[in-house]
Amino acid sequence: MQQEGVQPESVTFVGVLNACVSILALEEGRCVHQQIMQSGSESNVFVGSSLVDMYAKCGRIEDTGNAFKKMPSRDVVSWTAMIFRHVQCREGQKALELFQQMQQEGV
Repeated sequence: MQQEGVQPESVTFVGVLNACVSILALEEGRCVHQQIMQSGSESNVFVGSSLVDMYAKCGRIEDTGNAFKKMPSRDVVSWTAMIFRHVQCREGQKALELFQQMQQEGV
């Protein structure tokens, strides 16, 4: 657990979210998401992309979209996670639309 006054760095959050993905630990990922919001790290593009990826790979469609929408800027990792989410849900047309949107935004 976290000691009082000690805040994890963004890279720590990314690593922990990746660990959650590797074992599909959704509840633990949600707890980490709460800590991310409390720390103000949600706007970090790497943390945001990791949240999108974690929710997508854990099959949480709505949470994936919410995390993606909250990102102030998106990189290729966050776009790929969103595309992956739609492929998983057999929404090929939406995945292609997102790919086109990603290209239009210059990513």
